[in-house]
Amino acid sequence: MAEKESLQLMIPWVYDLMLWILSVLVDLFFREVHPRGSWKVPKRGPIILVAAPHANQFVDSLVLMRVMRMECRRRVAFLIAEKSFKRKFIGTVAKAGGALPVARAMDIMKQGAGTIYLPDPINQPTLLRGIGTKFTDPQFQVGGSISLPTINGQSHNSEILEIKGPEELILRRPFKTKDSLYQLTGRRDITNDGQFTGNVKDQDLSGFKGSKFKIAPHVDQTKVYNAVFHTLNHGGCIGIFPEGGSHDRPDLLPLKAGVALMALGALAENPDCGVKIVPCGMNYFHAHKFRSRAVIEFGNPIEVPPELVQQYKDGHRREAVGALLDTIYQSLVAVTVTSPDYETLMVIQAARRLYNPTGKKLPLPMVVELNRRLVKGYSHYKDDPRIVKLRKSVMDYNKQLWLLGVRDHQVEYAKFSIIKVVSTLIYRLLKLATLSIGTLPGFILFAPVFTATKLISIKKSREALAASSVKIQGRDVMATWKLLVALAFAPLLYAFYTVLLTYWTYRNRVQGYVPQWVPLWLVVVFGMIIFPSVTFAALRIGETGMDILKSLRPLVLSLNPTSANTLVKLRKRKEQLSHEVTELINTLGPEMFPDFDAARIVADPFKSGILTDENDPRHEASRYHHAIVSDDHHAAHYQAMIDGDLPRNESFHDISKIGFFSTRPPSRNHSRNSSNGGLTAGLTGFTSSSGGGALPLKAFSTINSKESFDEVSRRIRGAMRERGKEREKRSGDGSGWELASSGSTTPSLVVEDKKDV
Repeated sequence: MAEKESLQLMIPWVYDLMLWILSVLVDLFFREVHPRGSWKVPKRGPIILVAAPHANQFVDSLVLMRVMRMECRRRVAFLIAEKSFKRKFIGTVAKAGGALPVARAMDIMKQGAGTIYLPDPINQPTLLRGIGTKFTDPQFQVGGSISLPTINGQSHNSEILEIKGPEELILRRPFKTKDSLYQLTGRRDITNDGQFTGNVKDQDLSGFKGSKFKIAPHVDQTKVYNAVFHTLNHGGCIGIFPEGGSHDRPDLLPLKAGVALMALGALAENPDCGVKIVPCGMNYFHAHKFRSRAVIEFGNPIEVPPELVQQYKDGHRREAVGALLDTIYQSLVAVTVTSPDYETLMVIQAARRLYNPTGKKLPLPMVVELNRRLVKGYSHYKDDPRIVKLRKSVMDYNKQLWLLGVRDHQVEYAKFSIIKVVSTLIYRLLKLATLSIGTLPGFILFAPVFTATKLISIKKSREALAASSVKIQGRDVMATWKLLVALAFAPLLYAFYTVLLTYWTYRNRVQGYVPQWVPLWLVVVFGMIIFPSVTFAALRIGETGMDILKSLRPLVLSLNPTSANTLVKLRKRKEQLSHEVTELINTLGPEMFPDFDAARIVADPFKSGILTDENDPRHEASRYHHAIVSDDHHAAHYQAMIDGDLPRNESFHDISKIGFFSTRPPSRNHSRNSSNGGLTAGLTGFTSSSGGGALPLKAFSTINSKESFDEVSRRIRGAMRERGKEREKRSGDGSGWELASSGSTTPSLVVEDKKDV
């Protein structure tokens, strides 16, 4: 019954109405949301939409639902944590969107009574005993979880295999990390790989009284899986963030097994359903900030190999799940920008800005693609002495920018003459003053909302950071809370202003400015319209004003004799760094990419004969080639992640026990070959006829003749004509759903930085 109720929640007109209303929030919060590759999403048939990184909590699903509905004409039923589903507002919106609630053990954990310890961690590592515990209580269940307190930013847990008595039980997997063993034994003679080096008799354990713990009951996911299979069998679209929870890390978290189990389970139950997995990269520029930008990039659909489905049916579920997770991860890497740490990401972004010898402005999707290629190149050559030296130079340059309080593109102001600097400064001050007149009323009216959203989002960010072991600053929840607070507070504030205006009109007709013949109900209507309109106008005008305000500091620095010289030196340093970055990329690029010159995003004006025609099919094919191929570094990196995330003794025979977002403790590293000979090998040789034949990533056809180029060009022109006809058809339909948007979601050219400001 619960399954049917969940499926009946998606009512198309309710879904569209909800999305139409909430799309206003997307337009207000984001300056631009640019879809890329939406044509790759199948228009019909069952698909599993796999999105990462999950950097914006509830906002991610809203943005993705909007893009899918407008660009692909499809509705998505997302999986949502049951804890969030039970919240009043979030739950109401989730029900309208047809979301499927998923119970997570981490959300229902309770503090256990007493303390626990390992009596013999060497000979009986799975034997757990308690002091003052009640393991026979109903909250302790076979299949449930025991979690230790967070230490060094990580909480360790294990599953209950057998309950022996009120103070003794058996774990399914032993605790093996240094921190967890210290918590359960009190011993300090433990190596980083969890080995004891001394004798227990030599340890002073007089103060050790065991560790506190939390307990979570067994969660049965059968109904959720059945609901997912039912949706896919009827050609629906399921959305999931396979990392399990939102985070603000620069790299992807290990993917959970739920997404692979959904695809394999659906195909095992109905081999003819034809479910495909579509990777989606959520690429944000300052995701938590107001008026930020985003690029939503879709990858090539993944068709699950039949041999993996057969493995799943034959009982080798762990191997099948691991191989499919490998493929999904590689596909996500191809549509996201990931880096090992935040510092590296800042260096990559600075290098991308410096690597632009033509000085042209790049569209936002090309900025994302260039970042991705630079990350790939850095990962491959990070130990090269030239890269190490250049990284240090770029970090020093970033530090100087921060000390001066200027941005990279503003360094160019140093070459302006004094007359131009003064005239530009005066012009912008006058323009800022003019814009302030239009911004001030709306700013004053909306100031309480701005203040409330700022304070509450910071508070919620700190709470989320304290409760998480994977977040860095907790910024992934800030955008969500800003929107939620604004959505709740703004209507109340406008209603309050309308009441004040109506009362003022009733008392003295606004000091006599409102004629007597104007009824009070008309004043109410006027207030409900004018106050939001003034705020929206102030928002759009203030956006331009803020860009101008940020540009004033480097102009003032240029007039200051003490700082002007520093700015001039910084500009020369930038030119030198730009030359070094360009030379190094031009040197190492061809070594990593054989067709580097033909597929480059930024053309090098210093070399003749490499400027490529954007309409050349060879250029487009090569671009897609690099968008799909991942180097061995990513494959090896995720292989280790999979090994740690999928325990050796987990066979996945009973998928009702496997949570979609469950976190598994790491197990010891081991090698595992997929049924198709390994993902890395398949990806490395996928352009040949024999390489990776079992993988869903297919090779491009060889284009080696004029007839082949003509055929590709003909197909591209045909596809563009069809898309143009579809766009005209949609724009001509006055009742179309997409009228909710206040502007185009796919502008032809988007500039990353306003360099003219």
